[in-house]
Amino acid sequence: MLADFHSVNVNNFAVKVEARANGEQIVRCDSPLGAYAERLTDRLEYWAEVAPDRVFVAQRNAEGKWDEITYSQALSRVRAIAAWLLKCDLDVERPIICLSGNSNEHLLLMLAAMYIGVPYSPISTAYSLVSTDYGKLRHVFDVLTPGLVFVDNLGPYRDAIDAVVPEDLPIVAVSSAHGDDDLSNPVTKFSELLSTAPSVEAETAKAQVNGDTIAKFMFTSGSTGMPKAVINTQRMICANQEMIRSIMAFLKDEPPMMLDWLPWNHTFGGNHNIGIALYNGGSLYIDHGKPTEKAFDITLNNLRDIAPTVYFNVPKGYELLVKKLREFPDVAKTFFSNLKLTHFAAAGLSQHIWDALDALAIEHTGKKVPMITGLGATETAPSALFASIEECASGVIGTPLPGVEMKLVPNGDKLEARIRAVTVTPGYWRAPEQTAKAYDEEGFYCLGDAVKYIDPEQPNRGFRFDGRVSEDFKLDTGTWVSVGMLRAHIIHFFAPYVQDVVIAGHDKDYVSAMVFADIGHCRSLVPNSENLSDKEILQAPHLRETFQRLLEQMAETSTGSSTRVRRMRLLAEPPSIDLNEVTDKGSINQRAVLKNRADLVQDLYSDTPSEEVFGLGR
Repeated sequence: MLADFHSVNVNNFAVKVEARANGEQIVRCDSPLGAYAERLTDRLEYWAEVAPDRVFVAQRNAEGKWDEITYSQALSRVRAIAAWLLKCDLDVERPIICLSGNSNEHLLLMLAAMYIGVPYSPISTAYSLVSTDYGKLRHVFDVLTPGLVFVDNLGPYRDAIDAVVPEDLPIVAVSSAHGDDDLSNPVTKFSELLSTAPSVEAETAKAQVNGDTIAKFMFTSGSTGMPKAVINTQRMICANQEMIRSIMAFLKDEPPMMLDWLPWNHTFGGNHNIGIALYNGGSLYIDHGKPTEKAFDITLNNLRDIAPTVYFNVPKGYELLVKKLREFPDVAKTFFSNLKLTHFAAAGLSQHIWDALDALAIEHTGKKVPMITGLGATETAPSALFASIEECASGVIGTPLPGVEMKLVPNGDKLEARIRAVTVTPGYWRAPEQTAKAYDEEGFYCLGDAVKYIDPEQPNRGFRFDGRVSEDFKLDTGTWVSVGMLRAHIIHFFAPYVQDVVIAGHDKDYVSAMVFADIGHCRSLVPNSENLSDKEILQAPHLRETFQRLLEQMAETSTGSSTRVRRMRLLAEPPSIDLNEVTDKGSINQRAVLKNRADLVQDLYSDTPSEEVFGLGR
C-alpha cells in the first residue's frame, strides 16, 4: 500500500502490552523518549543563532503583503517585550490574558511571557465576539485574576472589555482604533513594548525558568460545563514536541513550511502547531482564513503564495479545501508541490473527502500524500497517540508515543483509556476537586474516551476511537448505545448533508436523533433555494424525502436496537454558545442540547409526534 504514497520519513514504533489480573492493560511504546529542551524559548535562541535570517512567523499586513519576522528579529523583540513585562507586577497569580486571535504580536507576547516565566492564557475570541452574556469570559477572569490583558484591536472587543475587564486592569493593544474612547483602563500601545531596551533583569528571570514553570493556562473547550484552566508547564510542551518529531521524523530533515489558521486558544493550534514550527526551526505563516464558505477564500489566496511541507486542519477545513482545489488547479499544483504529510484532528474525516484529497494528489503529483491522525487532549499537551500511515483511517488513533503509557480499564463492554506521561498536566488551576477527579489512584489522567484494538492479536496495528464513555447510555431494555460511534455513523451515512448529531434515547425503548444540518449542502437538494431561509430549506419536501430515504437505508444496515435510529428531526435553531450547547471550536455538548431542548426530545417520543418528526414504523 505504501507504494501508492510519496515517501516520507515517518516512524512507526512497536508497543509492549502488560496484561493485569484484574483485566486492565498497560500499553507502552517500545521506544524511549529522547532528550528535549527545558524551555520552549531555548529553541528560539537556538534557531536565532543557527538560522538567524530564516522566517519564523509571518502575517499579511493591510496592503496584503507578508510581514515576515526572522528568528533573530523574533528573539530581539521577545527580549524587549520581556523587559517591559517585568515592570508590570505579573506572576502566576496575575498572569497575562490574550483576548484576540492569532497574530505576529500575539506570538511575540506569548514567547516573551514564557521567557521570564509569566503564565499566559489565550482566550477564545468567541467568548468576546460571539457570546452575548459574556458568561464564559467572566468565568475566565474569575479563575485567573489576570494582571494584564492583550488585544490586537480594542474596537471589536470594547463591549466585552466594558462588561468584564476591571477598570484598573492594564491593557496592551496593537491598535486602539475606535476602541479607546472613554475607556477607563490604562492602555499601552504594543509598539512601546517593542521599543523597550532588553534588560539584565529579564535574563535573570529567564534563568529561573525550568521545566516545572507554568507556561500557559489553556482552557478546555467547555463541552461538559464551564471551561477549566489546564496548567501547561514548559516540560509538558517541550517533551510533547520531542514526542511528535520522533514520529514525524521528517521535521528533523527539513525545517517545516506551514500555513495555519487553527486558533491558538486550542491546544491543536497553540501547542501542537506553533510548537512544531518553533521546535524544528520552521516558518509559520498565519492564515486568517477559516473553514467557512465566506472565509475560505482567504486561505485559498494564501495557498497561492505558500507551499506547505506539512498541513494541519480539521475535517471541515479539508472539505472546503477539496472543493476549492478542484476549482483552482493552479492552487492545487502549488499546494501539493512540497507537501510531505497531512494531518487532521478534532473529528472524524469523511471517507469521500479523504478519497477526493487522494485523487487530487494523484492528479497533481502522481501519488497520494500520506495522512495521519491520532489522539490527544488539552491535558496532554496535546499528542498522546499517533496512527501509522499504513493504518490511518477515520476513527483510527494509533499507538502511544514514546514516553507515553496508556492504561486500558474495562468499563462495561468497552476499554476506557487513561494516560500517564511527563506531558500530562499537573491539574486544573484553582480547581482542586476537579483535579482530584481527573486522575486515578496510579496517577493516570482519565481521558473519558474509550478505545478498541484494530486487531487484538496484533497490538502494533494500534487502536480505534470507541466513543466518549460519559455520553453512552442504556435503552430501557438494558442495551448500551455507543453515542460516539452511532453519531459518526450517521454523519458518514448522511454525508454531506449533516453537520452534527445529538443522540437521544436514555431509558427509552428506541434511539432517536436530532440533526444540525449542513445548510450549504442541503440547499443543493432544494430547487430555487436562493431566496429561501434556512428554516424553509429544512422544511422543503424534497429535502425531507432525502433524509427519510437515507434513514430507511441506514436502518437496513443496523445490527440491533442500539444502532437503529427510529425517529429523527432537523433542528432549525443552531447550537448556542451561551447555553453551553456548543464550544467555540464547534464541538456539540450532547447533554446541554438534550436538556435545553427537552420539549423536542419529548416530541420525538410522543405517541402523536409533530410534523417535524419523521422516521421508521414501530
